[in-house]
Amino acid sequence: MAIVLHEDFDTGLLEVKVSDKLSKEDYEHFEPAVERLIESCGKIKILLEMHDFHGWEMGAVWEDIKFATKHCRDIEKIAMVGETKWEKWMSAICKPFTMSTIKYFDAGQDQEARQWLA
Repeated sequence: MAIVLHEDFDTGLLEVKVSDKLSKEDYEHFEPAVERLIESCGKIKILLEMHDFHGWEMGAVWEDIKFATKHCRDIEKIAMVGETKWEKWMSAICKPFTMSTIKYFDAGQDQEARQWLA
């Protein structure tokens, strides 16, 4: 599995660590965690940490589009922590497709990302 999740119901924060390539099965694990937090906390925040991340398999691309459409108003902020220029570029491309505030942080700036989310 290319995804590891940690749900914090006290703060409404979902920590998501991704590596390798995301699959459709990863979304079957990810989306229920998002929905549990939304149900419990209302709008949530996401900390997305990408390490050795290589994008999405074809089946996961469709799942990502459906997820973004369904939850575009449910996520207040997304902090993206990444290692490559394409990940930084991806954070800018995502902005028009969500009502969330998105900010990119370079690898090693996870504490800054957490502070920004708080």
